[in-house]
Amino acid sequence: MRDPFRIEGPACISFSGGRTSGYMLWRILQAHGGTLPDDVVVVFANTGKEMPETLDFVQECSDRWSVPITWLEYRSKAQFEVVSYDTASRDGEPFAAVIKDRNFLPNPVARFCTAEMKIKTIMRYMRSAGMPEYQCAVGLRADEQRRVAKVRADPSGGSGGVDRVVPLADSGISVADISEFWMRNSFDLRLPNHNGKTAHGNCDLCFLKGGAQILSLIRESPSRATWWIKMEKSITNASVVNGGMFRSDRPGYAEMHRMATHHGELFDFDDALQDCACTD
Repeated sequence: MRDPFRIEGPACISFSGGRTSGYMLWRILQAHGGTLPDDVVVVFANTGKEMPETLDFVQECSDRWSVPITWLEYRSKAQFEVVSYDTASRDGEPFAAVIKDRNFLPNPVARFCTAEMKIKTIMRYMRSAGMPEYQCAVGLRADEQRRVAKVRADPSGGSGGVDRVVPLADSGISVADISEFWMRNSFDLRLPNHNGKTAHGNCDLCFLKGGAQILSLIRESPSRATWWIKMEKSITNASVVNGGMFRSDRPGYAEMHRMATHHGELFDFDDALQDCACTD
């Protein structure tokens, strides 16, 4: 029986900086005897809005497992740049560049942030490296059935030459397996783990997170809202519906900052959206 973690090149391993994709990377390394083939590369696409602990974790995985990880960032006008842990953006610069190029904000219907900063940025890099057709291993588990089914139904994701594979799902790996691995491991992502979920993961105040979760994250560190408020104030394209807000079904980030730091929640939020290509 073929080992799902034996990735045939040309290929990329999409490492989001979370525990799930970190475990996937470990299993792929083990399947290859600890060293990846030259035409299998590990990529981390930085948005500039990840938590500092996420960036630390990516670098620690690289150092401890002796695996090169290519750090990528979106640049204006659909360009990209290879960066490093030391030079990576830490104040949302790639994300702001995407918003400036579009002159409206991503939202639950138009999630171009993930498409531009991660999917297309990785694709552009792979093509520049002479690999226009490649497999892309993404960290989706067996217990993420709906998301896995979408990938299997459309492996290219609309990107010509890309064949997405889900080795974790193919191996029946669940969130419990991921948690057990990191509890036994010599190091871990230094962000809270609540039943396998990392509320701080991906972009710090991502609009796909639930409102109650965002309020909690702002209460923990009010300055986290500053960048998101600035982006909502930066949009001048009034002709675009919802152009000046990340979401129209709840208060903007300035109001949520006020709610979190002054008078608390005014109503219950039940608005988390989990279907995003960023993964954990």
